[in-house]
Amino acid sequence: MGMKIKAKLKKDETEVKLLLSSPMVGKEESETKKVPVSYLTHVTAKVGGKVVWEASTGPFLSKDPYFMFVFKGAKAGDELVIDTIDDKGATETDKAVIK
Repeated sequence: MGMKIKAKLKKDETEVKLLLSSPMVGKEESETKKVPVSYLTHVTAKVGGKVVWEASTGPFLSKDPYFMFVFKGAKAGDELVIDTIDDKGATETDKAVIK
């Protein structure tokens, strides 16, 4: 897995562009393509320990899903932390500094 994060402050809003690396393969596609089931089930974004955005996901999303979201309350230099959980319970965390 892996992720690419860009977070930019625009006036009082932080715009985040997030690209996640995951095959997002559900049971039906797994059987058809003879590949293992593998997909993200949850994505959370936090600043200062506070959740600023979250999504419940699943194999209905395309491979390597891309998200863009905006939130208020952060400032340049704050750290944005992205956590993901996959269908097997494995977690991944990455960070970016808001510019």
